[in-house]
Amino acid sequence: MSATTLINANPIVYDVKRHIRRSPEQVALEQDESVPDPIDAEEIFDLIRSISDPEHPMTLEQLNVLQLDHIAVHDRENRVQIEFTPTIPHCSMATLIGLCIRVRLLRSLPERFKVDISVRKGTHQSEQAVNKQLNDKERVAAALENTHLLEVVNQCLATAIQASTPPSD
Repeated sequence: MSATTLINANPIVYDVKRHIRRSPEQVALEQDESVPDPIDAEEIFDLIRSISDPEHPMTLEQLNVLQLDHIAVHDRENRVQIEFTPTIPHCSMATLIGLCIRVRLLRSLPERFKVDISVRKGTHQSEQAVNKQLNDKERVAAALENTHLLEVVNQCLATAIQASTPPSD
């Protein structure tokens, strides 16, 4: 998008907290295939925190669109629930942001998980319509058949992969 058509030309940028969550012992256990490794909210957050905003060269975490506290994982029930907060109440990118989150998790999580993605209550003027689109399999599949839209999603996710890859020595 050009600078004259930005929906939110001056978003608030938040400090990103570096989360040191897992001890070396925990990491060793996670790599041991004989030990069950349930997926938790921190792991989900790590997968999606660095997704690029479609409109700005910042991550969803930097824009406070995603927060660890708004992710619930019920590993035994195979469910993940994510709520995100658009930067402005009339954000037209909300559906695209939710689609990026869904695609990242579709590509990363075992198929057994049902993922529910929604706009945080009271944070968007079309919250019900956006939520309906994001959680309708047919609508998501149709959106992903659109090559231009898929290209935009892949671009947002490519930056996330680059951000999560440690630099080589």
